[in-house]
Amino acid sequence: MTPQGAAVRAERATATEARDPMALRIGGVTPFSTTDWPGRLAAVLFLQGCPWRCGYCHNPHLQPATGPVARDYASTLAWLEGRRGLLDAVVFSGGEPTAQAALGSAMREVADRGFAVGLHTGGAYPRRLDEVIDDADWIGLDVKAPASGYSAVTGIAGSAAAAGASLRLVVASGVDYEVRTTVHPDLVPDDALVRLADELASLGVRRWVLQPFRPTGCADEALIAASPCGTRIADDLVARLRERVPGVDVRD
Repeated sequence: MTPQGAAVRAERATATEARDPMALRIGGVTPFSTTDWPGRLAAVLFLQGCPWRCGYCHNPHLQPATGPVARDYASTLAWLEGRRGLLDAVVFSGGEPTAQAALGSAMREVADRGFAVGLHTGGAYPRRLDEVIDDADWIGLDVKAPASGYSAVTGIAGSAAAAGASLRLVVASGVDYEVRTTVHPDLVPDDALVRLADELASLGVRRWVLQPFRPTGCADEALIAASPCGTRIADDLVARLRERVPGVDVRD
Protein backbone atom coordinates (compact mmCIF):
# COMPACT_ATOMS: atom_id res chain seq x y z
CA MET A 1 0.00 0.00 0.00
CA THR A 2 1.30 3.44 -0.91
CA PRO A 3 1.80 6.06 1.84
CA GLN A 4 -1.08 8.02 0.31
CA GLY A 5 -3.33 4.96 0.42
CA ALA A 6 -2.40 4.28 4.03
CA ALA A 7 -3.23 7.87 4.95
CA VAL A 8 -6.65 7.65 3.28
CA ARG A 9 -7.39 4.35 5.03
CA ALA A 10 -6.39 5.81 8.39
CA GLU A 11 -8.61 8.85 7.79
CA ARG A 12 -11.57 6.62 6.95
CA ALA A 13 -10.97 4.52 10.06
CA THR A 14 -10.88 7.65 12.20
CA ALA A 15 -14.15 8.87 10.66
CA THR A 16 -15.79 5.49 11.28
CA GLU A 17 -14.60 5.46 14.89
CA ALA A 18 -15.96 9.00 15.39
CA ARG A 19 -19.39 7.86 14.18
CA ASP A 20 -19.42 4.91 16.58
CA PRO A 21 -22.24 5.69 19.04
CA MET A 22 -19.99 4.53 21.86
CA ALA A 23 -17.91 7.65 21.13
CA LEU A 24 -20.83 9.87 22.11
CA ARG A 25 -19.85 12.38 24.81
CA ILE A 26 -22.74 12.89 27.25
CA GLY A 27 -22.32 15.81 29.63
CA GLY A 28 -25.54 15.31 31.56
CA VAL A 29 -28.84 13.42 31.76
CA THR A 30 -32.34 14.37 32.84
CA PRO A 31 -34.18 11.12 33.62
CA PHE A 32 -37.73 12.44 33.23
CA SER A 33 -38.93 15.62 31.52
CA THR A 34 -42.34 16.80 30.29
CA THR A 35 -41.04 20.12 28.95
CA ASP A 36 -38.19 19.23 26.60
CA TRP A 37 -40.62 17.63 24.15
CA PRO A 38 -44.08 19.05 24.87
CA GLY A 39 -46.65 16.30 25.21
CA ARG A 40 -44.07 13.54 25.70
CA LEU A 41 -42.42 12.07 28.77
CA ALA A 42 -38.77 11.99 27.78
CA ALA A 43 -35.28 11.40 29.03
CA VAL A 44 -32.86 14.10 27.89
CA LEU A 45 -29.24 13.45 26.95
CA PHE A 46 -27.15 16.62 27.03
CA LEU A 47 -24.27 16.20 24.61
CA GLN A 48 -20.93 17.90 25.09
CA GLY A 49 -19.71 20.64 22.76
CA CYS A 50 -21.05 23.85 21.19
CA PRO A 51 -19.27 26.31 18.88
CA TRP A 52 -21.41 29.29 19.91
CA ARG A 53 -21.12 31.44 23.02
CA CYS A 54 -24.61 32.79 23.69
CA GLY A 55 -24.48 35.09 26.70
CA TYR A 56 -27.69 33.74 28.21
CA CYS A 57 -26.58 30.09 27.95
CA HIS A 58 -27.61 28.08 31.01
CA ASN A 59 -25.32 25.15 30.16
CA PRO A 60 -21.90 26.79 29.64
CA HIS A 61 -20.22 23.69 31.06
CA LEU A 62 -21.36 21.86 27.93
CA GLN A 63 -19.64 24.25 25.53
CA PRO A 64 -16.16 22.62 25.52
CA ALA A 65 -16.07 19.59 23.23
CA THR A 66 -13.73 17.81 25.62
CA GLY A 67 -15.62 18.59 28.82
CA PRO A 68 -16.15 15.90 31.47
CA VAL A 69 -18.40 12.98 30.53
CA ALA A 70 -21.24 12.41 32.97
CA ARG A 71 -22.26 9.02 31.61
CA ASP A 72 -20.79 6.80 28.89
CA TYR A 73 -23.07 5.74 26.07
CA ALA A 74 -22.96 2.01 26.84
CA SER A 75 -24.27 2.52 30.38
CA THR A 76 -26.80 5.03 29.05
CA LEU A 77 -28.24 2.41 26.68
CA ALA A 78 -28.41 -0.11 29.50
CA TRP A 79 -30.19 2.47 31.67
CA LEU A 80 -32.67 3.23 28.87
CA GLU A 81 -33.45 -0.48 28.55
CA GLY A 82 -34.85 -0.28 32.07
CA ARG A 83 -37.03 2.70 31.11
CA ARG A 84 -38.99 0.92 28.38
CA GLY A 85 -42.67 1.42 29.05
CA LEU A 86 -41.93 4.33 31.40
CA LEU A 87 -40.67 6.84 28.84
CA ASP A 88 -42.16 7.88 25.51
CA ALA A 89 -39.02 9.37 24.06
CA VAL A 90 -35.36 10.33 24.28
CA VAL A 91 -34.30 13.87 23.42
CA PHE A 92 -30.75 14.63 22.29
CA SER A 93 -29.88 18.11 23.52
CA GLY A 94 -26.76 20.03 24.40
CA GLY A 95 -24.55 21.91 24.03
CA GLU A 96 -25.06 21.44 20.32
CA PRO A 97 -25.72 17.75 19.60
CA THR A 98 -24.94 18.04 15.89
CA ALA A 99 -21.35 18.87 16.86
CA GLN A 100 -20.79 15.14 17.44
CA ALA A 101 -20.30 12.80 14.49
CA ALA A 102 -21.76 9.89 16.49
CA LEU A 103 -25.16 11.58 16.83
CA GLY A 104 -26.92 9.86 13.93
CA SER A 105 -25.91 6.32 14.90
CA ALA A 106 -26.86 7.03 18.52
CA MET A 107 -30.29 8.32 17.48
CA ARG A 108 -30.91 5.19 15.41
CA GLU A 109 -29.89 2.90 18.27
CA VAL A 110 -32.35 4.66 20.57
CA ALA A 111 -35.11 4.38 17.96
CA ASP A 112 -34.35 0.66 17.53
CA ARG A 113 -35.16 0.25 21.22
CA GLY A 114 -38.66 1.60 20.71
CA PHE A 115 -38.26 5.21 21.81
CA ALA A 116 -39.37 8.22 19.81
CA VAL A 117 -36.39 10.48 19.11
CA GLY A 118 -36.32 14.23 19.68
CA LEU A 119 -33.54 16.65 18.81
CA HIS A 120 -32.74 20.08 20.22
CA THR A 121 -30.44 22.09 17.97
CA GLY A 122 -29.37 25.64 17.28
CA GLY A 123 -28.49 24.71 13.73
CA ALA A 124 -24.78 25.42 13.97
CA TYR A 125 -23.93 22.47 11.68
CA PRO A 126 -26.47 22.27 8.83
CA ARG A 127 -24.56 19.51 7.03
CA ARG A 128 -24.67 17.26 10.08
CA LEU A 129 -28.31 18.19 10.69
CA ASP A 130 -29.11 17.13 7.13
CA GLU A 131 -27.49 13.76 7.84
CA VAL A 132 -29.62 13.04 10.92
CA ILE A 133 -32.88 14.87 10.23
CA ASP A 134 -34.69 11.76 8.97
CA ASP A 135 -33.80 9.97 12.22
CA ALA A 136 -35.73 12.52 14.30
CA ASP A 137 -39.43 12.34 15.11
CA TRP A 138 -39.46 15.92 16.43
CA ILE A 139 -37.07 18.87 16.41
CA GLY A 140 -36.87 21.87 18.72
CA LEU A 141 -34.92 24.45 16.71
CA ASP A 142 -33.48 27.44 18.57
CA VAL A 143 -33.60 30.51 16.36
CA LYS A 144 -31.68 33.16 18.24
CA ALA A 145 -32.53 36.41 16.45
CA PRO A 146 -33.22 37.92 13.03
CA ALA A 147 -30.32 37.29 10.67
CA SER A 148 -28.87 40.76 11.16
CA GLY A 149 -28.59 40.26 14.92
CA TYR A 150 -27.29 36.70 15.09
CA SER A 151 -23.64 37.30 15.87
CA ALA A 152 -24.58 39.65 18.73
CA VAL A 153 -26.30 36.69 20.42
CA THR A 154 -23.93 33.85 19.52
CA GLY A 155 -20.67 35.79 19.69
CA ILE A 156 -19.64 34.14 16.41
CA ALA A 157 -19.44 35.92 13.06
CA GLY A 158 -21.23 34.07 10.26
CA SER A 159 -23.52 32.10 12.58
CA ALA A 160 -26.61 33.50 10.85
CA ALA A 161 -25.77 31.67 7.63
CA ALA A 162 -25.56 28.27 9.35
CA ALA A 163 -28.72 28.91 11.36
CA GLY A 164 -30.63 30.02 8.27
CA ALA A 165 -29.59 26.93 6.32
CA SER A 166 -30.67 24.71 9.21
CA LEU A 167 -34.01 26.49 9.54
CA ARG A 168 -34.74 25.92 5.87
CA LEU A 169 -33.80 22.25 6.21
CA VAL A 170 -36.15 21.73 9.15
CA VAL A 171 -39.08 23.54 7.54
CA ALA A 172 -38.70 21.51 4.33
CA SER A 173 -38.12 18.17 6.07
CA GLY A 174 -41.68 17.21 6.97
CA VAL A 175 -40.49 16.37 10.50
CA ASP A 176 -42.65 17.76 13.31
CA TYR A 177 -40.92 20.77 14.85
CA GLU A 178 -41.17 23.98 16.81
CA VAL A 179 -39.02 27.08 16.52
CA ARG A 180 -37.93 28.59 19.83
CA THR A 181 -36.41 31.96 20.70
CA THR A 182 -35.02 33.10 24.04
CA VAL A 183 -36.01 36.74 24.54
CA HIS A 184 -33.70 39.19 26.31
CA PRO A 185 -34.50 42.92 26.02
CA ASP A 186 -30.93 43.84 24.97
CA LEU A 187 -30.21 40.92 22.63
CA VAL A 188 -33.66 40.53 21.06
CA PRO A 189 -35.66 43.74 21.61
CA ASP A 190 -39.22 44.18 20.36
CA ASP A 191 -38.29 45.45 16.88
CA ALA A 192 -35.92 42.51 16.41
CA LEU A 193 -38.70 40.08 17.32
CA VAL A 194 -40.96 41.66 14.71
CA ARG A 195 -38.21 41.34 12.06
CA LEU A 196 -37.68 37.73 13.08
CA ALA A 197 -41.41 37.07 12.84
CA ASP A 198 -41.35 38.34 9.26
CA GLU A 199 -38.39 36.09 8.44
CA LEU A 200 -40.09 33.04 9.95
CA ALA A 201 -43.40 33.80 8.23
CA SER A 202 -41.65 34.06 4.85
CA LEU A 203 -40.50 30.46 5.30
CA GLY A 204 -43.90 29.18 6.38
CA VAL A 205 -43.14 28.67 10.07
CA ARG A 206 -46.39 28.24 11.99
CA ARG A 207 -45.22 27.17 15.46
CA TRP A 208 -42.99 29.60 17.39
CA VAL A 209 -42.29 29.47 21.12
CA LEU A 210 -40.93 32.50 22.96
CA GLN A 211 -38.89 31.71 26.06
CA PRO A 212 -38.41 34.74 28.35
CA PHE A 213 -34.86 35.20 29.61
CA ARG A 214 -34.37 34.03 33.18
CA PRO A 215 -31.28 35.12 35.13
CA THR A 216 -30.98 31.84 37.06
CA GLY A 217 -27.86 30.04 35.88
CA CYS A 218 -26.76 32.81 33.52
CA ALA A 219 -23.05 33.61 33.83
CA ASP A 220 -23.17 36.97 32.02
CA GLU A 221 -23.47 39.65 34.70
CA ALA A 222 -24.24 42.40 32.16
CA LEU A 223 -27.23 40.49 30.80
CA ILE A 224 -28.48 39.83 34.33
CA ALA A 225 -28.10 43.51 35.23
CA ALA A 226 -30.14 44.50 32.16
CA SER A 227 -32.98 42.18 33.17
CA PRO A 228 -32.45 41.15 36.82
CA CYS A 229 -35.99 39.86 37.33
CA GLY A 230 -36.22 38.15 33.96
CA THR A 231 -37.99 39.27 30.81
CA ARG A 232 -41.69 39.95 30.43
CA ILE A 233 -43.06 39.72 26.92
CA ALA A 234 -45.93 42.18 26.55
CA ASP A 235 -49.31 40.91 25.41
CA ASP A 236 -49.60 43.54 22.67
CA LEU A 237 -46.23 42.46 21.25
CA VAL A 238 -47.34 38.82 21.22
CA ALA A 239 -50.48 39.91 19.35
CA ARG A 240 -48.34 41.69 16.72
CA LEU A 241 -46.18 38.61 16.30
CA ARG A 242 -49.25 36.40 15.90
CA GLU A 243 -50.35 38.52 12.97
CA ARG A 244 -47.26 37.14 11.22
CA VAL A 245 -46.84 33.69 12.79
CA PRO A 246 -50.22 32.46 14.05
CA GLY A 247 -48.87 29.77 16.38
CA VAL A 248 -46.90 32.01 18.75
CA ASP A 249 -46.78 30.80 22.34
CA VAL A 250 -44.96 32.10 25.42
CA ARG A 251 -43.42 29.33 27.51
CA ASP A 252 -42.38 30.45 30.98
